[in-house]
Amino acid sequence: MRFKIILLLFFIYSLSLNAQLPEEFVYIKDEIPTIKIELRYFSENNFVGTVIDGYKSGSPILTKEATAILKKVQNILRKQQLSLKIYDGYRPQRAVNHFWKWAKNTNDTITKSYYYPNVAKKDLFKEEYIATRSRHSSGSTIDVTLVDLNTNQELDMGTPYDFFGPESWVNFDGITELQKENRMLLKTVMNNFGFVSYPKEWWHFTLYNEPYKNQYFDFVVD
Repeated sequence: MRFKIILLLFFIYSLSLNAQLPEEFVYIKDEIPTIKIELRYFSENNFVGTVIDGYKSGSPILTKEATAILKKVQNILRKQQLSLKIYDGYRPQRAVNHFWKWAKNTNDTITKSYYYPNVAKKDLFKEEYIATRSRHSSGSTIDVTLVDLNTNQELDMGTPYDFFGPESWVNFDGITELQKENRMLLKTVMNNFGFVSYPKEWWHFTLYNEPYKNQYFDFVVD
């Protein structure tokens, strides 16, 4: 009996070790309690239409360096009655692999009308909407939008998050002036604090001089 108890305690201890983050990573909400979160890949509300491999919780993770800078952005925005809302942070390599496998299955087009209406699924690789590596897996890239704290509504950015098409490009001209202003507001505040924009996705930002560039982690979001 005593031996069984020891084994059980060792198993529980092993689980606790596995749940720990690598030393240089943190849960964003722990460091920035006021930030809004909707981790899309821990839901069916994404372009794949199912919970993505490697997402065991809705608590986004980021490197300590990126989180510290993001906190400064959030503090500035709150003075304007705005807040960041996180769609994704650190992304395990197994999640990227899930996207890759999904994209190869050209018969699965359930989400096409909403996320990629004008792109053939077979062209998602060629047009670089899907890749075998992601900057997110290095831990200092984040997908965000802005929320009006007076209404608790997201600002209108002209397309949904993860929309595949030129309409999502930061400088796309075929949207309203208000939508352009909202994109520029997000871009400007993120750029001012050292996050670099990705021109083809208005929501996507990477910390300049990210600490783990070209390293691709695969621990789960737990």
